[in-house]
Amino acid sequence: MMGIHITGIGWVTAAGMGRGREHQGFGMPPGQLPEINPADMFKKPYPNFRRMDEYSRLGLTATALALIDAGLSEWNRARDIGIIASTFYGCLGTDVDYYKTVIPDRGVHASPALFSYTLANGFLGEAAIRFGLMGSNYVVTEQRPTGLAGLQTALDHVTRGDVEKILGGVCDVGCPKVFAEQSIVPPGAVFFMIEKLLDREISSYGELSINEKGDVIYNGSAIKDLTTLVQKCLAGDRNA
Repeated sequence: MMGIHITGIGWVTAAGMGRGREHQGFGMPPGQLPEINPADMFKKPYPNFRRMDEYSRLGLTATALALIDAGLSEWNRARDIGIIASTFYGCLGTDVDYYKTVIPDRGVHASPALFSYTLANGFLGEAAIRFGLMGSNYVVTEQRPTGLAGLQTALDHVTRGDVEKILGGVCDVGCPKVFAEQSIVPPGAVFFMIEKLLDREISSYGELSINEKGDVIYNGSAIKDLTTLVQKCLAGDRNA
């Protein structure tokens, strides 16, 4: 099975936000997510960023940081790069907020601003426009709280030869408070830039593959969850 290189990592979690080549450690604990300043990722003004729901801001930021870390944030023509995101709760919180504006007065005051973010894949379109990404992009549902479903699917695209570069990761803001339940997964977003070939001057964090059982393999060892994978990548186990 061929190895697929990890060339960029970006994240926003309750422990902070960052990217692999400028990291101060990584964790994905429960807690409050940090405030995001769009100027940290985007050189040009991005007024629409503040209008997005929390879920979309979170996913777009982690995607941007992964592209910056991989040296692929600058572009002058569209690239065949896709994004596969997984999520446990998706934009459920935004859906709840939207229906709070729909139910009173039979929808007369339904919020168009909230309605535009009641799809879990909205931030993928924002990222594609902002960074010139023309590859496949969609969201898959996490069946288990490992955070790996999006990355597994992205790996499958590269392994089958559909694409040579793709982003894969996870985005969740947690269970809406209206359900009075503890979140099964911690809030946060993490994305990996993965590439079939290293055709440019950038180091690899290591190699990924999928075994016959569908497990994610990193440098020859099976990975049980996404947090472990990030920590292993940042521990310095890289291939030059």
